[in-house]
Amino acid sequence: MPDDLGYLQFQKTVQRLIGVDLASYRQGQMRRRLDALVQRVGANGYLEYSKMLEKDAKRIQELRDYFTINVTEFFRDPDRFRHLEQKVLPELLNGRRALKVWSAACSIGAEPYSVAILLRELAPMLSHKIIATDVDVTIVERARHADKYIPADLKNVAPARLQKAFTPASDGTFAVKPEIRQLVEVKLHNLLTKPPADGFDLILCRNVVIYFTDEAKATLYNYLVDALRPGGILFVGGTEMVASAHQLGLNSIGPSFYRKEEAAAFRPRPRMVAGAR
Repeated sequence: MPDDLGYLQFQKTVQRLIGVDLASYRQGQMRRRLDALVQRVGANGYLEYSKMLEKDAKRIQELRDYFTINVTEFFRDPDRFRHLEQKVLPELLNGRRALKVWSAACSIGAEPYSVAILLRELAPMLSHKIIATDVDVTIVERARHADKYIPADLKNVAPARLQKAFTPASDGTFAVKPEIRQLVEVKLHNLLTKPPADGFDLILCRNVVIYFTDEAKATLYNYLVDALRPGGILFVGGTEMVASAHQLGLNSIGPSFYRKEEAAAFRPRPRMVAGAR
């Protein structure tokens, strides 16, 4: 028998303790994942699990780690990153002193450090700034350290680039070299709240919106467009498309890439919803 009342109470507990609005996620996918977790920890339904969370901080972090999607790798979707390297970044760099980039939902840091590697190669003398954010405290700390990357994380990194940008460790893992790491500032941030800054030349928000409701997606895309400078680029996941892109003031410039129109700030936007991830 579905534990609907218990789940509603659980949603309120999670919102209060973690600041995550589970209602912003597709409920079918989220309930399946959380039902398995409730079973695994031995709780007799969501009310009992809520009480566990109230009493044990370790349970809270366990929950964060479980529902946060952290599938990532360097240069994920190599063809898209090749287009970023050969077309998008050179155009953005044309006539600019440096680029300001936001990697939203950055997970363990593979994405922002991939961009940092490209910028060091394309324009090494410029003072680029990359802000990388995620909702998970543990993941954010991993991204800050920029180490313990396993070979599977680096499968799309060419040998020459691996040698230039990474330092191997005795345990078989790799760390990003300091000159790459210093370009990236990692912060804790809920994706459906106000962006950490604005005026970005490039925003990467990839392979995360598929877990959101349509209302949450509308909220997120409004925030992302507002955080871009006119002419800035939004880079989404390899299988993602931005619904109502034109209404948001975005023009598609190829698979996964959208440019913000100069007049986007004056265009009416799809309705945003309250609440935050």
